[in-house]
Amino acid sequence: MKEINFSKQSNMKNLIEISKIVTKKKVRKIEIFDDHSLKHKNSKFNDFYEALMANKFKNDRDAAAFLYSCAPTDDKYRQLKSRFRKRLLNTLFFLDVNRPSSSGYDRAYYSCNKDWTLVKILLSNEAYLTAASLARQILTTALKFKFADVIVNCSRILREHCAREGNEKEYEIYDQHSKQFQNVLDAEIRSEELYQRVVMNYHKPPSKNFDLAEKIDVYCQALVGLSETYDSPIIIYNMYLVWTYRYEMLHDYNSTLEVCERAEKYIEQNPLYYQDEKLATFQLKKMSAHLHMRDFTRGQQNAEKALQSFPDGSPNWFEFMEYYLLIALHTDNYIQAVAIYNRTTGNSKFKKLTGVQREKWKIYEIYLNYIIESQSALSPVLRAHKRKNFRLSRFLNDPILYPKDQRIFTILQVVAQMLFLIEKRSFNAVTERIDRLKGYANRQLKKEEFTRVINFIRLLQQLMRADFVPENMTNTDKYLARLTETPFNYRGLITELEVIPYERLWEMIINRLERD
Repeated sequence: MKEINFSKQSNMKNLIEISKIVTKKKVRKIEIFDDHSLKHKNSKFNDFYEALMANKFKNDRDAAAFLYSCAPTDDKYRQLKSRFRKRLLNTLFFLDVNRPSSSGYDRAYYSCNKDWTLVKILLSNEAYLTAASLARQILTTALKFKFADVIVNCSRILREHCAREGNEKEYEIYDQHSKQFQNVLDAEIRSEELYQRVVMNYHKPPSKNFDLAEKIDVYCQALVGLSETYDSPIIIYNMYLVWTYRYEMLHDYNSTLEVCERAEKYIEQNPLYYQDEKLATFQLKKMSAHLHMRDFTRGQQNAEKALQSFPDGSPNWFEFMEYYLLIALHTDNYIQAVAIYNRTTGNSKFKKLTGVQREKWKIYEIYLNYIIESQSALSPVLRAHKRKNFRLSRFLNDPILYPKDQRIFTILQVVAQMLFLIEKRSFNAVTERIDRLKGYANRQLKKEEFTRVINFIRLLQQLMRADFVPENMTNTDKYLARLTETPFNYRGLITELEVIPYERLWEMIINRLERD
C-alpha cells in the first residue's frame, strides 16, 4: 500500500476532533480493575474479585452470602453484581497484550480490533478525519498479518472517505483491497464452517456419526482447494486440523502424526502467523496419537519438546502433562508415571485447577497408589515412591457418588476400590463393588457409548461367579473379544477416560489372582 504522510497540522486537527467529542460526552470516572484499584482492600468490588479468583463461589447464592449475608435476589447484591460486571468489561479495553506470553499475531489482532472500535466511535461522532487516519494505521498492520476481516472493514471506511474527499487515486487502492480480501474473507468463513461441522459432530458415537464419516473426505478436499487458491493462515490451519480429525476417525495415527508435523513445519516457516493455541493443538494431537499407538519413547520426546513451548503451570502445560501421564500408564512405564504425577502436582498452580481437572488428577493418584502397592514387591524403586498422605482405609470407605455427567469417575473409583480389595483378599467386599458396577452396566450406561466399560464389567461378573478362581471361569472369550474389537479411543471426553486400558487391567487382575 502507498505510504501516506500526515502533516503536523493534520495531527492537530485530529486532536481537536477527539477533544470536542470527549468534552461533550466525557465520563466522570472510568471504572476498571487495575493495580491501583485492587490495592484498596476495603471494597466490595475487591472482595468480589479476589473471591472469584480464589474459586470460592459455585453460584450466586455463595457470592451473595459471602458479600452481604443475603439471598442472591437481594437488590444490593444484584446491583453490585451488575456494576462489577460492567467494570470487568471496561477493563477488557485496557488489557496488557504486550506480555511475552502473547504471540505477535495475537497482539496485533487484538490491537487492530480495539482500534477498530475507536474508529466506529469516531465515525458515530462525525470525526471523519481522525477515523480515516486511524483506519489507515490499522490497515497497515492488517495487511502485514493478512487479517482479511480487518482489511475489508478498514478499506470500506477509507474508500468512503476518499469518495467524500474526491481522491480518486487512493479510492482505487482501497477498492482493490476491499475486493481482493473480501474473496479471502469469504474463503476463510467457508473454511471455518467446514472445520466447525467436523468439530460439532466429532464426539458423537460412531452409529450417529456416519454422516460426518461420509462427508469429511469432501471437506478435506475442499479445504485443500481453498488453501491452494488463497494465501491465508486461517484457511491453512483449518485444513490441517480437519485432516487431523479425519485420520483420527480412521484410527490412522501414523497419518495423524504426519499431518501434525506438516502443520508444525508451516508454523515454523511462517513465524509471523505464529499462535500459541494452534501450535498447542497440533502438539496435543501428536500426544494423542502416541497414546493410542502406545509409543512411550516418541510420546516422551514430543512431550518434553512441547512443554518447552508453554510456561509451567499454564492450561496448555497441564493438558500436556495429563497426556504424558496417560502414555506412561498405558505403556507400563510406572516409574516415569509417578515422576510425571509428582512434577505436575508439585507445580504451584496445581491447587488452582478446578472441577473435572482436579477430579481426574485425584483418580490418577488413586491408581498410582494401587500400582505402587501391587507391584512394590517387584520394584524397590516404586516402593520408595509410596505416598504417605494417601489414606487407603478412608478411600475404601468412601461411598463415591459423582453427578450423572461424571458417572465415569464413580466407576473408575469403584474399580480402584475393587483392585485394592483384591490385594487384601477381601472378596466379600470385592463382590459388593462388582455388584454395584453390574447395576451401572445394566441400567445406567448406554451400550453404544460405554461398550468397553460394560464388557470389562461383564468380565468381572464372570470372575465373581468363579469365586475369583481364574481357571474356573467360563464364557469370558466373547467379552474379551468385544473389548478388543472396540479399541480404546480417548478424544478428551471424560466418558472415554481409561487410566489403565481395560484389557491391561484385566490381565493385571488375573495375574494377581494366579500368583496366589
